[in-house]
Amino acid sequence: MKIEARRSIFSRIVLAAIGLSVVLVLALWFVTHQTIGATLDEGAQKEIDVDIAGLVDIYATGGLPDLQQRIADRIALTPSEGNTPHYLLANDAGKVIAGDLARWPDLDPMISESGRITLGENSEGFARAVQLGPDLRMTVARRIENNTAVLDNVALAFGVGGAVFVLLVALLGRIAAIGLQRRIGEINLAFRDPEKHREELSAFSPVENADEIDELTAHSAAALTRQRSLMEAYKETSEQLAHEMRTPLSHLDNRLIKALEAGPSPEVGERLVEARTEIRRLVQTLESLLDIAASKTRRGDRAGLEPVDFSDMVARICELYAGSAEETGYELVWDVEPGVIVDGDGSQLSRLVTNLLDNALKYVPPGGRIAVSLAAGPVLVVADNGPGIAPADRARIFERFYRGRSNPGSDEHGSGLGLALARAIAERHGLTLNLDDTDRGASFRLQP
Repeated sequence: MKIEARRSIFSRIVLAAIGLSVVLVLALWFVTHQTIGATLDEGAQKEIDVDIAGLVDIYATGGLPDLQQRIADRIALTPSEGNTPHYLLANDAGKVIAGDLARWPDLDPMISESGRITLGENSEGFARAVQLGPDLRMTVARRIENNTAVLDNVALAFGVGGAVFVLLVALLGRIAAIGLQRRIGEINLAFRDPEKHREELSAFSPVENADEIDELTAHSAAALTRQRSLMEAYKETSEQLAHEMRTPLSHLDNRLIKALEAGPSPEVGERLVEARTEIRRLVQTLESLLDIAASKTRRGDRAGLEPVDFSDMVARICELYAGSAEETGYELVWDVEPGVIVDGDGSQLSRLVTNLLDNALKYVPPGGRIAVSLAAGPVLVVADNGPGIAPADRARIFERFYRGRSNPGSDEHGSGLGLALARAIAERHGLTLNLDDTDRGASFRLQP
């Protein structure tokens, strides 16, 4: 049975690893982006501070004209590396004295404030404002487009590298998941049908440097081997017991036949016939007990089950019973939905249905009505309008050897194993067989 990818724990682990990888790459990119951005801003700030220190020294030694000339020279000189410098020399009213900035930025020179400013329409820079003297202030700025380009390149590198990393995690995780799924699948396959996979079971043995899956595989193989040994021992014992009991009973039956052929008196002949009937009933009881035990032992075991057309089976059984039911004065009707397929053992399912019909025919008086219905699910209902089952018997009718003696018409000579065997077969197939609560008659319901 194939497990859907969304339900597989290994697929979910791979998806979790992919998600964690994506989060990790994004977190690393964010930390790197912030670190590089802060480092670049710090570098620009240091360049500005060095530039300001030089200009302040020029102003102190050469005065305002010399400062204006040096600012003009620096503006005219375009640096081959680093960020482009910009200057503004103005009075306290903001009137431009020198420089290439059009207006005074929103920075307070009295506290030597620094920060990001707008240069032109779409450019951004980092600047510091200083107060040089009474009615004289200066701003030095650096463009940081290069910083943005560096950060964009870092983001691109993380995007490409992160995508490759995530793909590698997904690929390696998927390869590992496929290996684990295959190993777990072997265990599940052996559990589902150990008889068909004896060779795989024999290969499940502890290995050196075993991991948890190897250990689980070895333990599973040991458990399945023990189960198989117990089943074989049970089967062998049951067959031997049945043989040891059938053989003397068959010999006894043959002797009774020879005694009847000798022409005994009518009274003795009647007793011999009764003895033969008891022998056949004892053999039938033995076989039913063995079938119940086998069904209960394999309850929930899907090994050996194959698709069975339950609709066709139920219809054929009803047709076989219809003739005898009509001859004995019963009305048997059935409503079978076509195409109901059940994974099961055909002979056991057939016996389940016949046991339910035999039970109905046993307790319903002549002239009664028996109705059989089958719907998808499967849901099989066998109902009758007979005397029903007394409340005192309803809780115990599926017990072995229990017969509802409180019901009129109950068969004192029955073994009390028919319904017990029917329920055991139902449980073997993962189904339930219960008695519906009805006002009249009995209604048995088989369903998942």
